[in-house]
Amino acid sequence: MDFITLNNGIKMPQLGFGVWQVEDDQATASVAKALETGYTSIDTAMIYKNEKGVGKALKETSVPREDLFITTKVWNSDQGYENTLRAFDESLERLGLDYVDLYLIHWPTPEFDNYIDTYKALEKLYKDGRVKSIGVCNFEAEHLERLLAECEIPPVLNQVECHPYLAQNELKEFCAKHDIFVEAWSPLDQGGEVLKDEAIQKIAEAKGKSPAQIVLRWHLQNGTIVIPKSVTPSRIEENFNVFDFELTEAEMNRVDELNKDRRKGAHPNEMNVR
Repeated sequence: MDFITLNNGIKMPQLGFGVWQVEDDQATASVAKALETGYTSIDTAMIYKNEKGVGKALKETSVPREDLFITTKVWNSDQGYENTLRAFDESLERLGLDYVDLYLIHWPTPEFDNYIDTYKALEKLYKDGRVKSIGVCNFEAEHLERLLAECEIPPVLNQVECHPYLAQNELKEFCAKHDIFVEAWSPLDQGGEVLKDEAIQKIAEAKGKSPAQIVLRWHLQNGTIVIPKSVTPSRIEENFNVFDFELTEAEMNRVDELNKDRRKGAHPNEMNVR
């Protein structure tokens, strides 16, 4: 495992395990398999409705709590200072934990304009020691600029849709300038066209690796944090086995050339669902 050091000094595994779209009863087995495979970073959220299932796997694992890195998120309908504090307590109870390693705002929902108050609640949780790190998801540079201007503690990372067809180059530059890591959700394009791309497949064939492993390696070598999701045991293992090879500069450049700035998910400025 490779680790990165966040801007508050906390170390975080660069490769984690995501559970978006995993049913609660499936989450326990999937997370257990991930932990058995060697993942120690698990990413969930209130809106995924599987915090209880994740918590059950965490309770049953032999991995010490101090070696785990657990992330969850506050949903749009729970934003606002007091609402966020309440939502955090509820998430903590479902997970069966005393603290989480990372708490994130799920979307900025600019139409409702309360992500500043929400983030100030995250700052309180951080100062109280109930959260080891705080950050955001799906924030554009304009949202981050306001956050940095009006809040006290810089976010450690910004979790956004990112894959070879949506490289997020400008946002990555902005985040790097402010010592904010980028974490990729849907790093494999949800198993879509990216994995079938001829360039990816050629590199995979040359390396003796799967297309998914090539894409994950591209993320890692770019300094991006990744949280691939799977409920298939063999793929959970496959996605983890990406530390025994490297892409050449030419191969990295070839993947870089695939960028289309094409999203599968919503644009953050248009995502105002509560």
